[in-house]
Formats: sequence, structure tokens, C-alpha cells
Amino acid sequence: MVRLPLTPDEVARGQRLGALLRRARADRSILTVALDAGVSPETLRKIESGRVATPAFPTIAAIAEVLSLSLDAVWDAVKDPGDALDRTSPGGGARLAS
Repeated sequence: MVRLPLTPDEVARGQRLGALLRRARADRSILTVALDAGVSPETLRKIESGRVATPAFPTIAAIAEVLSLSLDAVWDAVKDPGDALDRTSPGGGARLAS
């Protein structure tokens, strides 16, 4: 299977995700957080550095749980303001009048 190159938006989203996880981890070690989440420390290091811009959903869910982050909060922090999904998702973007 050939993986397509990441778009600049995907790379930027991965960098925002990494920054968020680093801030949430604070003074906890990468080793501790990774082991508690069931991922390798190298995987967490790559996500935090932005080298893995599109990690698997279960990986992010496990890390978010360990860091006490809701998945909604993670998405709000990393989404692209111009993303088409934002305009149609509940609580995001433009709203319809009722």
C-alpha cells in the first residue's frame, strides 16, 4: 500500500497535536505517559515532535485518556479553522438559525 504525502494542513495539524500533548504532559516523563497509554515512548516522542502527523485514533484516544484530555478538547485544539468539518459539526463553525 502506497501512502500519499501529507498535505501542509496535515503537517500543521500534527504539529499542533504534538504541542498540545507536550503541554498536557507537563512534567510527567514520556516513558511514564507512554507506558500508561500502552504505546511505545518512541511513538509518543514522534507524535509530540510532529514526526507522526497522522497517528491512529486509538493511539490518540489512549494518550488523551492518560493525560485527562477529552477528545473534543484535543480536536478543538488541533483542527484547522478552515476545515469543512468545522462548519457542519455541532458546536463548531457556523450555526443554523432555528
